Amino acid sequence: MSNSSASKLRRGLKARHLTMISLGGSIGTGLFLASGTAISGAGPGGAIAAYAAIGLMVYFLMTSLGELAAFLPVSGSFSTYASRFVDPSLGFALGWNYWYNWAITIAAELSAGIVIMKFWFPDSPALLWSSLFLALMLLINFVSVRSFGESEYWFSFIKVATVILFIGAGLLMIFGILGGEAVGFRNFTAGDAPFNGGFMAALGVFLVAGFSFQGTELIGVAAGESEDPARNIPKAIRQIFWRVLLFYILAILVIGLLIPYSSPELSVGTVEVSPFTLVFQKAGLAVAASVMNAVILTAVLSAGNSGMYASTRILWALAKDGKAPRVFGRLNKRGVPVAALVLTALTGALAFLSSIFGEGVVYIWLLNASGLSGFIAWLGISVSHYRFRKAYVAQGRSLGELPYRAKWFPFGPLFAFVLCLIVILGQNYGAFTGGHPDWHGILVSYVGLPLFLLLWFGYKGIKRTKVIPLMECRFDPEDRG
Repeated sequence: MSNSSASKLRRGLKARHLTMISLGGSIGTGLFLASGTAISGAGPGGAIAAYAAIGLMVYFLMTSLGELAAFLPVSGSFSTYASRFVDPSLGFALGWNYWYNWAITIAAELSAGIVIMKFWFPDSPALLWSSLFLALMLLINFVSVRSFGESEYWFSFIKVATVILFIGAGLLMIFGILGGEAVGFRNFTAGDAPFNGGFMAALGVFLVAGFSFQGTELIGVAAGESEDPARNIPKAIRQIFWRVLLFYILAILVIGLLIPYSSPELSVGTVEVSPFTLVFQKAGLAVAASVMNAVILTAVLSAGNSGMYASTRILWALAKDGKAPRVFGRLNKRGVPVAALVLTALTGALAFLSSIFGEGVVYIWLLNASGLSGFIAWLGISVSHYRFRKAYVAQGRSLGELPYRAKWFPFGPLFAFVLCLIVILGQNYGAFTGGHPDWHGILVSYVGLPLFLLLWFGYKGIKRTKVIPLMECRFDPEDRG
């Protein structure tokens, strides 16, 4: 197959790839590092309540995405669904918003990778590690979708195994089987615990928890290159509730039981005093910091690798739909959109370089602009699923024919929409309190919102697009995949 004739992505992701991407997608620094800060700020009970609420929202979001992706498995998922079931201008804005978000995430993960390597090699040059990690991510994505799936499988396997080992060791320590005396519920109920700081402290953790779950929606992008998506996507989606329950709620419970919320180490948020490191050290693992540093490095590489994959596929889909230059819609003989991959890698590299020069001012603003992008994508999923189901029923189609049906419709997408909107609008609620608004804080926190609206309404004004009537939404079988 020649480069010019290659027009379809390869369905090279197996069921085990999707399952592990689903399991490991949101496990990263949010759990390994930020969980300690969450417990310190709101107490173990407040942290669990906040993560449980966000986890419930993510569960409904993923069931919505599962229904869409199993019926219409395309790599441009968020852009394609919004364009087809809501308004092409919303699809345009969601697609470019999501591409930008992950392209900038690559730069953020390169920076995090340097910090991790400095733990072992404090005098090594930063550009050495950033160049090495960028080349590795580029190579994995350039070879084939199968190489991406395989790398993510093993990255996720390491993260999942670490969390399971952590929870197992923690439970043994709580009951005094490992690491000395049994602590029981002593730390969980001490002082103002379990709800330190009340409702407002829990709300602050609520916002942080939302960032911890970013990346769960990657399975929707991967659907376009998965084998038998009608069967494998629902299977992976069903893992999500148990992952949320097991990995986040149980992990935070273990930390809250073993380490007092008032411990100053919990609020630091570095590898040396990661709550995971502290618990493993209590269990007698002398090299806990080095082990967790290695695990967090896999999480960073996984996030960067996934970011490069997701943004490349979204850009390819935008080009195929006429919403980006056509050159980005070309595939090589292995089904890889090389031009889209190169632009994404260059964007990530340039954003990273901006963190080195000019005291990183440009880089900070780039990060701020992408801060809300993941939540905006989640809003797009909720709206698209609501409209999809309404149009599907309005056109007289049988719900029994759907490969996967989201439960609790319409409550699920509406609940997710409202909670997501609260997270977006409450990003920096503190900037509006205290007598005088903190305009700099407001601009820093919310700059991504006007940029998204500019894309949406700018395209709408130029192309004169309208909201698609329910009876005109397309469900053509030949349009799938």
